[in-house]
Amino acid sequence: MSNKPLARTAVLMMFLIFVSRILGFVRLRAASEVFGRTWHTDAFNAAFVIPDLMYYLLVGGALSSAFIPVFTSYLAKGEEEEGWNLASSFLNLTFLALVAFSVLGMIFSPQLAPLVAYNFTGEQRELLIYLMRIMFPAVFFTALSGLAVGVLNSYQRFILPVMGPILYNIGIILGAYLLGPNIGIVGMAIGTVAGAVANFTLQLVQLQKWRSNYQLKIDLHHPGMRQIFSLMGPTVISLSVGQLNLIISQNLASGLAKGTITALGLANRLMQFPLGVFAMGISQVIFPTMTRQAAVGDWPALRHTFSRGLRSIFFITIPSAIGLLALGEPIIRLLFQAGAFGPEDTAATAWALLFYAPGLVALSGIQLLTRIYYSLQDTRTPVKVGIQGVIINTILSLGFLTFTNLEAGGLALAYSITNIVNMASYILRLRKKMGAIDGRRILTCIFKAALAASAMGIVVYQLAGFLGSQVNLTAITGRAVQVVLPMGAGAVTYFLLTWLLRMEEIRVVREMYRGRRRR
Repeated sequence: MSNKPLARTAVLMMFLIFVSRILGFVRLRAASEVFGRTWHTDAFNAAFVIPDLMYYLLVGGALSSAFIPVFTSYLAKGEEEEGWNLASSFLNLTFLALVAFSVLGMIFSPQLAPLVAYNFTGEQRELLIYLMRIMFPAVFFTALSGLAVGVLNSYQRFILPVMGPILYNIGIILGAYLLGPNIGIVGMAIGTVAGAVANFTLQLVQLQKWRSNYQLKIDLHHPGMRQIFSLMGPTVISLSVGQLNLIISQNLASGLAKGTITALGLANRLMQFPLGVFAMGISQVIFPTMTRQAAVGDWPALRHTFSRGLRSIFFITIPSAIGLLALGEPIIRLLFQAGAFGPEDTAATAWALLFYAPGLVALSGIQLLTRIYYSLQDTRTPVKVGIQGVIINTILSLGFLTFTNLEAGGLALAYSITNIVNMASYILRLRKKMGAIDGRRILTCIFKAALAASAMGIVVYQLAGFLGSQVNLTAITGRAVQVVLPMGAGAVTYFLLTWLLRMEEIRVVREMYRGRRRR
């Protein structure tokens, strides 16, 4: 796929992901408005950790690092039938593994609960166990959706698969608003399961085109299966240690004030918004292209695709991070402060976001960096970097909690520093592996984007402060004015300054806009 079709596909994907993320914020607002920042919401957030770990290991590890590169390599060589022999075996085996993990997870939820929140006791611990048992089936269907999306992406189908998470968020929103007032936080858990089933159903419908290729068999001796297993092993370890960061942080947060886990979760979700819309969208679109280029040994094209993707991510996420620093509290007030979620909850969430925001750029870059290693079928490097990250995050988290009064901010800061160090490690190792990676252009992009975004941040912060003194912040319209006008002024300022700095990444944005307009 050439650069222009990639850009057009990327912008349409980013739009759909944007819609999904907006619904994600509606979902978070529903939880905040109906339930507030309480031990009930802490239990709900903690209940997701073990099921999410299962999802990342089975789908994130097997799919991203092993299945897509191997399956795509068969398609790139014109061996579609043999590729589907492999795909059928892998999908069937993974389905059985998901069933086993889900059943065992539901049975042993009491034993798993202390791993995610050691300080929960009594009624809160019982609620955590109950919610975990409800949501294990939700992740089962979400994982199946991920497998289906992997097949569709290998065929360069990106648009409709992104619509699945929209249905998923709608299910949770309805669960909160329709069921929550009557049955409490359990209503959101039921909505989560319903949304996951709807997501899987949509992906399954799209796979009907290739249903004749699918076979009900498991051939463990297929050479592709052996290749997948050899690639998957190190990645499962890598993702396991990566998830340990979340488990460690959440365990430490469970010993802090009630509602800390919820505040960290909301702040992390805000940081994940530009990450999901831009970084993940761009990385997901160009991942199959990098895999094909690596499969045929087209190294110049691979370097160009990687550099272009990474610079595009930095061009967008650097101002996003500074924007979150400048507008954190007004955004949280606008999105979440309603019903049971009060001003003190806004302040607690804004405090965590202040320390999460600096890590956004690094975390966004890692989305693409890990994928280029998977394209090269190198799964050992992510393991090494992941272990390094767990050690750094644990030491920093304990240090900040012991020697500072940052509390939740300390946990968020440790997470940010860890991702910055990990991104630097990935880049240095990649340069040794591939030689030139267009580093000068990447560094130039970072410098110019940071310069323009810093000036933008000053404009946004000052304008938000002025508007805050002029409007009624107890009204939704006043809150919206304090957020929307500075955001618009910041966008204009940033793009004007990057144009004056002659940043070539503007052409990528222009291509995306033109491609979207033609569509």
